[in-house]
Amino acid sequence: MTDSEAIADRLRRAPLYRVLHALARNEVTSEALTGACLSAIARDHALHAWTWVDDAGALAAARASDQRRAEGKPLGRLDGVPLAITDVFDVAGLPTSLGLPGSVPPAADDAHVVRRLRGANAVILGKTNLDEAAFGTVGRNPHFGDVGNPVHEGRAAGGASAGSAAAVAAGHAIAALGSDTLGAVRIPAAFMGLVGHKPTFGELSCRGMGAGLRRLDCPGLITRCVQDAALLLPVLAGYDAGDPRSRKRRVPLAPPDWAPGELRAGVVADLAALGVAPAVVEKFSAAMACVAPVFGSAMPVALDIAPMEVAATRRAALLLMEAEIQAAHGERLLGASERLRLLLAFAENKSAVEFARADRRLDGYVVQVRRLFEQFDVLLLPTVPSPPPLLGSLEPANLADFTALASLAGCPALSLPLAGGQGLQLVGAPGSDLRLLELGEVLSAVADCASDA
Repeated sequence: MTDSEAIADRLRRAPLYRVLHALARNEVTSEALTGACLSAIARDHALHAWTWVDDAGALAAARASDQRRAEGKPLGRLDGVPLAITDVFDVAGLPTSLGLPGSVPPAADDAHVVRRLRGANAVILGKTNLDEAAFGTVGRNPHFGDVGNPVHEGRAAGGASAGSAAAVAAGHAIAALGSDTLGAVRIPAAFMGLVGHKPTFGELSCRGMGAGLRRLDCPGLITRCVQDAALLLPVLAGYDAGDPRSRKRRVPLAPPDWAPGELRAGVVADLAALGVAPAVVEKFSAAMACVAPVFGSAMPVALDIAPMEVAATRRAALLLMEAEIQAAHGERLLGASERLRLLLAFAENKSAVEFARADRRLDGYVVQVRRLFEQFDVLLLPTVPSPPPLLGSLEPANLADFTALASLAGCPALSLPLAGGQGLQLVGAPGSDLRLLELGEVLSAVADCASDA
């Protein structure tokens, strides 16, 4: 391996901010870095992290980036950076599998968020594997293979955006775009020692994204550190008239003024009573002891979330999701596994009145969460209630309960890595994404939030 190849091989595991610095200083070329990522993808094929890899397109984009730098032309904010895209987003020239079997024609256009990444001159490596129809929490896919966990071998990868997290953890890509409906970015991020960010609902366009549940669907970010998520969010955020749920901001995203010592925090209390594993309770309690001084005199207040019935509300959302997946993807589901077909069949026996009740339940939950944020500025809780389960074991029914809390209310949420495949989750009021990211950087510096990778 030459010196330049060795540098590229090392940088494929580096944070985005470090890669941008290396490219700017000509320490590495985009072509060499992209080549190192593609070589790693080929070597790690048993990980089942990818559904489609666009070797030729990625290398062409990388060479174009290097030429722009050599000629002194204007550069995009992500110029030459290799990224991964979960296979629910349309990428022009590649099929959108949704994790389902069967032949589908290549997409004619990019999804809106993919178009924004291309506009920043990012290099799109290809598309990553996921649970069937993005409906799962462990990365299980009988058509493209179950996604492996490169950090905790023999353990589940999490889901549904399992392949995107595995690609970042294994050094196949510098960062990844995932989809998050009830925790599909944050769960695999926690299981692999990464950062997962679900923005405020509506901040990122869902146009060109395969539907799970449109009132909750949200593109999300998987990165190696909080700073990287803060770099990517402004590139992706923005009003899209083609998405009926896109938020039109009166002012651009900008960091709000805040003093950490005055920031009020709520902390979920009595985790054991909520079915949280002892190892998670212990790790979360230790993290809380580390971060408490950040909040100064505004000490965190204990919060009992049991009356909110998060699990029951999540089940109401799943009923709506089952119906919408059938309505949106129709014949694509004919070759799905028996497991998925049985799950989706549950919705067929429900009446329109029951769907309306489920939808109204979600509306009531949104109001409950809004009232919570009248009491504090940020909510702290575990990302997942248990460590990564063993590969092939039963999918835990409660794995998305804590991530669903933010999703159901449209709140931004940030998962910071804790050792052992666990995560510290921060949830903020809608629109507080940048405050959440700033606070995440502070907490990462004082808590046991070092990546397992």
